[in-house]
Amino acid sequence: MIVLGIETSCDETAAAVVTDGREILANKVLSQLDEHAPYGGVVPEIAARSHLDHIDRLVREAMDEAGLDLRALDGIAVTGGPGLIGGVMVGAITAKTLAQVLDKPLINVNHLEAHALSVRLTEAEADFPYLLLLVTGGHCQLVSVEDVGRYTVLGTTIDDAIGEAFDKTAKMLGLPYPGGPALEAAAERGDGTRFDFPRPMMGRPGCDFSFSGLKTAVAQTVDRLAAAGPNATDQGATDQAGTGLSAGDVDDVAASFQAAAVAATLDRTRAALARFRTVHPGTPRLVVAGGVAANRALRAALEELAGEAGAVLCAPPPALCTDNAAMVAWAGVERLGRGLTDGLDFAPRPRWPLGDVRADPA
Repeated sequence: MIVLGIETSCDETAAAVVTDGREILANKVLSQLDEHAPYGGVVPEIAARSHLDHIDRLVREAMDEAGLDLRALDGIAVTGGPGLIGGVMVGAITAKTLAQVLDKPLINVNHLEAHALSVRLTEAEADFPYLLLLVTGGHCQLVSVEDVGRYTVLGTTIDDAIGEAFDKTAKMLGLPYPGGPALEAAAERGDGTRFDFPRPMMGRPGCDFSFSGLKTAVAQTVDRLAAAGPNATDQGATDQAGTGLSAGDVDDVAASFQAAAVAATLDRTRAALARFRTVHPGTPRLVVAGGVAANRALRAALEELAGEAGAVLCAPPPALCTDNAAMVAWAGVERLGRGLTDGLDFAPRPRWPLGDVRADPA
């Protein structure tokens, strides 16, 4: 099977061609960073207009790179949600039009499911079931992945997602957009023991996350440091990006925040592994996916946890952790192979919990 994937759920316009032999024939991603940078975050209207301007060209370039005519496709997969509804609609309309004109099967893909299945595109041995740690800008979940369309959420955030916490902390520190990678870079220069930030939910029963209290503690620390002025003992004691903090203060806050966020995430993941093992004994496979999975400190900590717990850690390459169309196309391959296709009347959805994804043909 050869499937075209289309992704427009946030601020990346993407098109990819993937086969059921796990070949990525093309994977085109157009970032909108420059358009959103002046605003310090994604502006939905700007994102939707950019998708509209570029999606046709990216589909054409993906097919050219794959060396295929559109008629060679066996199916067309598209992110139908969750996401910014304007962008999701652009992708859905494009996919529906192609499916109707070409008379090809249409697969409506849940964006979270695409992340959940992406490891199976790059690792043939990633059999079901496995425990998924899904960490993105809008979601933070621990999920037992039993099969395509069969997901049991063991834990989720009760307030903010870890990616959102990274981005908002970066903004407090005056770091450039996108915040997550900028904060990670600052953390590598800083002292993660200088500030004793809280580890939310750590040691509590269950597998849920919380990051709002950590964000509040960071905000209070930033306000206190700003009131005191840049640290005179710091060689970089000039005001960093108008925050009132020195460069050393920024790096230390970033490192201390990251240490707390990673420690809390590890604690919740450890609890989920224990729960997963009660249903699936043996050596569990722990999969981490989503944009925050590219964070090197988190990956290193998960490697250590997997070693301690006797688990096997699997992670897609960083390029397949952030939003991309290859994972959407692969989810389309998985669904098409099971006869899980959709009609032209499916409705794009701004919210679509993973637990609501169907496992039966329409």
